[in-house]
Amino acid sequence: MKGFKNRVLSRNKSDSDKKKDNSSSKKKDEKSSSSSDKKAEKVDKNEKSSTMEKTPAPSTPETATPTFTNFAAQPGPPAPTTPQPEHKLHRTGSGEAPTLIVSPSPTTPPPPGATETMPNELGLPKHVSKQNAFDRLQTTPKDVTLGEGVRTPKRQHSSRFYPSERRELEKLPAFHEVPTSNRQELFIQKLEQCNVIFDFNDASADMKSKEVKRMALHELLEYVSSNRNVITEPLYPKVVTMFANNLFRPIPPPLNPTGEAFDPEEDEPVLEVSWPHLQVVYEFFLRFIESPDFNTNIAKAYIDQHFVLNLLELFDSEDPRERDFLKTTLHRIYGKFLNLRSFIRRSINNVFFQFIYETERFNGVAELLEILGSIINGFALPLKEEHKLFLTRVLLPLHKVKSLSMYHPQLAYCIVQFLEKDPGLTEEVVFGLLRYWPKVNSPKEVMFLNEVEDIFEVMEPTEFVKIQVPLFRQLAKSVSSQHFQVAERALFFWNNEYFCNLISENVNVILPIMFPALYENSKHHWNRTIHGMIFNALKLFMEISPSLFDECSNEYKIAKESGDQREREREERWQAIVEMAKNPQNHSYVEQDSGVTAEVQVEAHEEAAVAEKFSRVTLEGMRPLGEVDIGEERAAEKEAEEQEQLQGQNGDDQE
Repeated sequence: MKGFKNRVLSRNKSDSDKKKDNSSSKKKDEKSSSSSDKKAEKVDKNEKSSTMEKTPAPSTPETATPTFTNFAAQPGPPAPTTPQPEHKLHRTGSGEAPTLIVSPSPTTPPPPGATETMPNELGLPKHVSKQNAFDRLQTTPKDVTLGEGVRTPKRQHSSRFYPSERRELEKLPAFHEVPTSNRQELFIQKLEQCNVIFDFNDASADMKSKEVKRMALHELLEYVSSNRNVITEPLYPKVVTMFANNLFRPIPPPLNPTGEAFDPEEDEPVLEVSWPHLQVVYEFFLRFIESPDFNTNIAKAYIDQHFVLNLLELFDSEDPRERDFLKTTLHRIYGKFLNLRSFIRRSINNVFFQFIYETERFNGVAELLEILGSIINGFALPLKEEHKLFLTRVLLPLHKVKSLSMYHPQLAYCIVQFLEKDPGLTEEVVFGLLRYWPKVNSPKEVMFLNEVEDIFEVMEPTEFVKIQVPLFRQLAKSVSSQHFQVAERALFFWNNEYFCNLISENVNVILPIMFPALYENSKHHWNRTIHGMIFNALKLFMEISPSLFDECSNEYKIAKESGDQREREREERWQAIVEMAKNPQNHSYVEQDSGVTAEVQVEAHEEAAVAEKFSRVTLEGMRPLGEVDIGEERAAEKEAEEQEQLQGQNGDDQE
């Protein structure tokens, strides 16, 4: 009982202590709220008094506040949704227009991550600045944490920058705050500020200076986009130098310190930590090149071959956002600078040669092929020999690389563009695909079949006749594949109307090639879906030419029966060899004068033929090596038949 009373008393004491603590905390909150309210009232009074002092009296027209034009209202891209300086309207009288009072703080550029609208023709990635919580959760990639930005893996940094020694920047005035005559000088000063490189691996370092540089980049972008006749000759070297200092850097190979080698198809790419600055640099340079005031003749001295080579090296960046901007930038340079077109094509060829025959690793192959697709589309007819060599020596060998899936849609588009320009290249392209046709890589074979169907769409009937035999032999192998996706993709060709028309015109050649594979797999393939698709293909052939279908069916049955007969004979011979090996003493050879001499000679000849055939069997699967073995087997069979005839004649003579 005493213990029970003590527990009750202790609980009552703890409850009373909790009530006292709650009451004391409430009193503290009330005191803090009252003090904050008093401070807020004081601030409001001060603001009211300051606005009363700044606002002129309505009865004194001499001191009326001058009206300012809003800089963001000038023609150009829409202003980003960012906090703007405080604007207040004050009515000077009942019949007068209101005056606009602008706070002395200059207009600030958008914060990090805000939307920068680009022309629609650029096709650049769009970044949304404001999203609700649900949309952000859906669109955020794996390595992005809400509120913290892009988090890079611990594997390594995405690129290697060399930060500047002096990284302290002071904010310069905005362009609309200085006279027109001083804006070019201010433009150059802001470009000099943008030449300072920061280390973004340490997020807490140089935060103020990083923000000053970002604001300067946005102001330069807006100034070039919104004004005319602002690009003068002294600005060209400054702009190109700023672009090179910020973007041209060594990109290390993506290697994993621990674990397996980097796989671009499986591993997540390392995003660029300095992207808040790099993105605006790319956008500014694109606006600079696309400006109506841009003079290509002046820019030739600064955007040269060395500049293009450095730009191509950046295509190996792991960040897909940067590769997308690089694709647009290189395409604009190709269109503007006619003197660099041949050099750009040769340089891209060299990148592909190194990728095919040396490294088999380059992140920007898809983007470079996308650029080449638009370039090929603009080739003049007839095609130059240089362009044909590019097709046969560069584009076709790209099919043999293991990572074909990373760029195959763009590669197939380039191939089809060439065939649309010159249908006479169809034979060379199809034979090239058959040369690199995968033997054991089923997903890659599906990609090849997709490309072949795309080629059928632009193939002319005269070119189809040249490639129908080797192509349909390969299609017969694909239909017989035990990988159901390969067989299914090959049988999908029969759903193509143009493909069926080509078959109907050349059915006498195609049906004898395809019939054995279709008929065999219509019964023995393990997938029922394949059975139905094969039935539809056979039905189509039957409707096109019933007589030829019956002829092929009869030939198949005859060949099947003869094959079964040969298989039985082969099994019997092997069984005879097994019996001889088990009981060698029962198979002694007699003298040639006896009556069984000829019979023993026939058996010995058969054993020798079988032994010779057995010596030519491969160790893998015990399969014959090829057509040579089949010819020797037929010769052995003929000799055996001749021996049997001789034996019959000898028996008749003895009787």
